[in-house]
Amino acid sequence: MTDRNTISQRLAQAGYVADRDLATALWLMDLLQRPLLLEGAAGVGKTAVAQALAQVHGAHLIRLQCYEGLDQNAALYEWNYQRQILALKVRETSGQAAAAIEAEIFSEAYLLERPLLAAIRSETPIVLLIDEVDRADEEFEALLLEVLSDFQVTIPELGTLKARSIPRVVLTSNGTRELSDALRRRCLFHFVDFPDVDREAAIIKARLPAIDATLALQAARFVAAIRKEELRKVPGVAETLDFVAALTGMGIDDIRRDAEAVYDLLTALLKTHEDHAAIGLEVVERLVHKVA
Repeated sequence: MTDRNTISQRLAQAGYVADRDLATALWLMDLLQRPLLLEGAAGVGKTAVAQALAQVHGAHLIRLQCYEGLDQNAALYEWNYQRQILALKVRETSGQAAAAIEAEIFSEAYLLERPLLAAIRSETPIVLLIDEVDRADEEFEALLLEVLSDFQVTIPELGTLKARSIPRVVLTSNGTRELSDALRRRCLFHFVDFPDVDREAAIIKARLPAIDATLALQAARFVAAIRKEELRKVPGVAETLDFVAALTGMGIDDIRRDAEAVYDLLTALLKTHEDHAAIGLEVVERLVHKVA
């Protein structure tokens, strides 16, 4: 990619509408060959950036979903213990030297790749998504440092394996815990916020091209208004798309005409009992008048 405008255009073709700052971050990611850390609330579209990036480059997407307790065996590699035990039993009476047996059972034939190792060993450039890294324990971040700084991993029995092609690495964080300075230093950073009305309308049009432009704008304005209410869980972009799909499914082309139907469709936007209780029909009637 040659410039930010090209990145924006190609992302839009892939269904992702990026603002100028994100396009700049992705341009720098390629220029400097550095991982990109995306931080922001759940539902703002961080994961979708990696998915669109893979589509733009025609690259395979490898995803590592982080969680508490994630360790090296699940993220990097592990040995195929069952095959190793079977190999040992077969060679018990072979007279083969112990050192030779050990070298054999700790060879590539007995190695199981997990996402990080698969990304490093890929013959073609891939997009590596390390999703919700803030859910993993701090100890896990130490595992990432070698991968993110040198694009290599070290396996004691095999030595250091360098990347066959430099992966594009996207990390996402919902900010549930503070990430280490060491991890942040190895990454470019971009904060992803909820889109403004015009960009969310553009996202709706990009993802649901058959939608009427006026309805897309109305829906974006309505969701923007509902996000300003006191909610436990603010609806994300995915919820907006579900909401618009529900509107079209109901045959609604102007949400101002039928507040009661819009109220019935809040189940696509609101995901907690408290939020449903807070947004009654009278609130919807008030908000739909703001979409004109």
